[in-house]
Amino acid sequence: MRVVVSSLLGFAFICSTAWAVEPTPAPTPAVAPAAQATIATPPPQTRLQTLAANKPGTVPAASLDANGLPQEAKPLTAEQIAKNKAVQDAKVKALVKDQATRLQQLEKANLDALSQNQELQLKNDSLGVQVQVLQSERSAQMFLYGAATIAVGVLLGFLIASYVYTKRRRQW
Repeated sequence: MRVVVSSLLGFAFICSTAWAVEPTPAPTPAVAPAAQATIATPPPQTRLQTLAANKPGTVPAASLDANGLPQEAKPLTAEQIAKNKAVQDAKVKALVKDQATRLQQLEKANLDALSQNQELQLKNDSLGVQVQVLQSERSAQMFLYGAATIAVGVLLGFLIASYVYTKRRRQW
């Protein structure tokens, strides 16, 4: 029994060293400390790449070079790190410039909208005044129509009354 347990433990230790991850080599002292902090690690694999990597005889598509041969993840050199940093700085500057132009366009559009808003407010005020004038003219016109109607009614009343009065006089 002891022999079986000890052989299983020994086999487990041997298998565990086969799965161990190799440590990355320490950077040389000639590399700047900033470059040491930015040493690139390979990107995390997706589930599909992991499944493809676990199959025997297959190589993930992301790790193939131009000749179709598998690439090994190598640490970046100081020149590559500086080049990548310069590319990233250029991208950031382009984004900042793009944002600045967009901000200027938005400010211009905002000023245009404000001036158009003021013009529309002035036009609305003038139309409001015109509506009030038309309403007062309409009420004055209705007043005149009413006065004319009363005048015609009074005149007709006098005419009818005088006609009736003269007709009664003749009968006597």
